[in-house]
Parts: sequence; structure tokens; C-alpha cells
Amino acid sequence: MEKKDLEVLSKLRHKIDTIDDEILDLLNERARVAQDIGHAKAGQGLEFYNPGRELAVFERLIARNSGPFPSEAIRRVYREIISASLSLEQPMKVAFFGPSATFTHQAAQKQFGFSAQLVAQKSIPAVFEEVRRGRADYGVVPVENTTEGIVSHTLDMFVESDLKINAEILLEISHDLLSLSGKMEDIEKVLSHPQALAQCRHWLEENLPDVPLVDASSTAMAARQAAEDSSVAAIASEIAASLYGLRIVKPKIQDNTNNLTRFLVVGRQLTSPTGHDKTSVLFIVADEPGVLCRMLGPFNKRGINLSKIESRPIKTKAWEYIFFLDLEGHVEDAAVAEALEDLQACCRSFKVLGSYPRCR
Repeated sequence: MEKKDLEVLSKLRHKIDTIDDEILDLLNERARVAQDIGHAKAGQGLEFYNPGRELAVFERLIARNSGPFPSEAIRRVYREIISASLSLEQPMKVAFFGPSATFTHQAAQKQFGFSAQLVAQKSIPAVFEEVRRGRADYGVVPVENTTEGIVSHTLDMFVESDLKINAEILLEISHDLLSLSGKMEDIEKVLSHPQALAQCRHWLEENLPDVPLVDASSTAMAARQAAEDSSVAAIASEIAASLYGLRIVKPKIQDNTNNLTRFLVVGRQLTSPTGHDKTSVLFIVADEPGVLCRMLGPFNKRGINLSKIESRPIKTKAWEYIFFLDLEGHVEDAAVAEALEDLQACCRSFKVLGSYPRCR
């Protein structure tokens, strides 16, 4: 490289250093303001974590971005800036359905960033219990998948629990086939969580029709076992491959390329309205003619969109069901409050599970 070119490069690098110094000073100034906000919240008894406010920050900055810095990178950068700032206000402990390298772990990192203390739990009930007892500030659990549908264990927990839904997370799920050797011919058994096996059913039938499929407690646990046995393959994430020293035999083997899982953040308090919210409720109605029509009527009357309705059998009573309903709007919105009041009038049991920002 010629001397003139080296001088130009040196000047540009110096300019980058100057900008980085300015960014660092601004980050520290932002952190100090975040600490002041934390003290103000504590004085008023407010929750220091506000998912609606975070979403508004992301969307405002992305709308303002004129490039060339990528908009999606803005979300990732500010996710970590906010996570670090929150850790200055108050150390945040988040329980998730683990172990590490599961998709729930990835969802928790996506929502809370790397500055939060993420603690793996062996079951969905254990996540709820950690939050209920105050040993964790929040919990992250899966609730449904676009291919395999609802995660029944999560819905069942809301029947007895008083925890509230504070946020939802959407995560694109990509399943890789992993093993120690990375060779298809070495595979004598495939392990994974039942949901992951189901999401890859057709690929497995076509490519490994004679290989037994074995359930594991999680995709990460399957990867851990594959790391101990060269004849075992696991269906798990690329992160799990890196964590457990496995090779990718075949990437993206899920049957549905548009494979998304929805996760819920649970906490002990309701969240404030943002203007772009979703409300979840559960209820039991009397088994009588026309009850389902009356159940949906209050929402139709007010033009409220219902995004999901799910039923689960009541375990203590044969042929009776609990209904779970997701609707657009916040429980503090007048129309939503009126509709829920009308619904409650025809229910034997009724509970608001939470109002929280819609994931967009």
C-alpha cells in the first residue's frame, strides 16, 4: 500500500476512534440517566422493567434510521444497551425452561439481553414457582408453535397460578441435525424434544426411515447426550452444536420453513397500556345451548379482534373445558373492559392472565 493510501487509512481510523470515544461518553451519560430513572421508579413503587417502553424505543429509532447502519442491528445493539442499563438500576434475574442452548434460552436472551442473569429450570412449573416465590423477577416459557400448536403444560400452569403475562416473544426456530462425526452413516439413533421431532417428522421419514427416534427432555439435553456417543444424533440449534462440540450433519431440517415459536414472559404485576397491546384471559362457561355464541358476542358487538381461542379439558371434571382467549387491546381500554365484563357475566370462572405489548 502506498504512503498516501496509508495516510488516508490512518486518518479514517483516527476518525473512527474519535467517534467511538463520543459513543462511549454518551453511553455512560445514558447509563447515569437510567440509574436516575431506576431511583425514581423505586420511589414510586413502579416495576423497573417496562417491555412496552423498550418496544417504543426500538421502533422510534428504527423509524428514524436513515442508514447505512442496518435497522435490525439497531434493535440488537439497543437490546444490549438497555439490558446493561437495567442491570445498573437493579440486577435482573430471569428463570427460563432450560437447560442452556435451548430455544427458550435464546428467547430469554433476545428479550432481556446478556446483562440479565438467566437461570435454567428443569420444568415449566419450576419457572412459575421461581417467579411466584420472588427468587426470579421474570420467567420465560414456550406457549405455542406454528407447526405443532399449543404447549399444554404452559396453559395448564395459568389455571392455578396468579402470575401475569408481561410480554410475548416470537422466535424463528431452525432445527439442525448434529453429531460428533457430522456423518449421516454413523447415526444409529436420533434424540430430541418431542416438539422438535414432530417438527422434523417428514424429513426424518424420508432420510432416516429406519433410525429410532427417542424423546429427550430438551433439544440441549439431546445435544449433550450426542456429545457423549458417536452413534447418536441430536436435533437442536446451531448454538447447541457450538456449546457441546458437535458437527452439523444437515442444517434446517424442519418441515415448515416458516417455523416460529411464541414464548411468554411471566411476572407478578400487570403492565401498563402501550396502544399496541394484547390481552389474554381464561374462563369456564356453563355447558348449555348457545353459550359459545354468547361468549363471543361481546367482542363482535364492539369490533374487538380475537387472535386466538384454545380449549383445555378440566382434569377434575369429564367433558368440561377451560377456554383461553387472546384479543387485541388492553384490559384498561374501555371497549375491552366492557366486553370482558359481559363475558364474565356468563362464566362460572374467569381470570385475566395479562395485558402486554403485541410482538410486531
